[in-house]
Amino acid sequence: MEEENTTTAVQRYLDELPLPDGDSRPEPAVRALLGRSAHRLHRLCVSLLSKSYPRLARPPLNLQADELLGAVVERLLKALREARPADPRQFFALASQHMRWELNEMARRLDEQPAAAALGDESWPAPAGSGSGLTPNARRMLEAIERLPEDEREAFELVRIQGMSQTEAARVVGVSVATVNRRLARSLQLLADELGDLYPDEEDPAEL
Repeated sequence: MEEENTTTAVQRYLDELPLPDGDSRPEPAVRALLGRSAHRLHRLCVSLLSKSYPRLARPPLNLQADELLGAVVERLLKALREARPADPRQFFALASQHMRWELNEMARRLDEQPAAAALGDESWPAPAGSGSGLTPNARRMLEAIERLPEDEREAFELVRIQGMSQTEAARVVGVSVATVNRRLARSLQLLADELGDLYPDEEDPAEL
């Protein structure tokens, strides 16, 4: 019910956004939209950070979901000056994209820091393998997800990353639950085909 209420409210706010004409100032309407969707956006930040970018949450960066959400809101405030998502599906896809871009940028900056400077406190745990924000295998996983066909990537993100049930995802996308299940299964199979060498003893290498 909460997911349905959020989706309905987000659609109402999207309908109220002025068209980008260079003169209107959409910030109040955009802030209202972001405020109404904040809980779901925060949940998505938590999921992405813990499942796909866990090392950014550890020293030296210690990134928290609230900090990530703040950065993403700033990105969306700029993006929505020109972009006009037609429905909640497009809006949350845009938000997910900007979250990934923000996390990738943070990981890139962390990669560029000298490992010795980043680990000045000996009480911090040593990084696994290198000073990188993402391991090479993690990068492969994220790149493989980005290369999924649009429908399959959307199903994977909604269910495996955003944590929706198949029923909730079907409502957001506007298809049947069976279609979501089929697309999710297809996404997992494609990821298994590409990443199976990383998990030779596991049936589901797409579990991030």
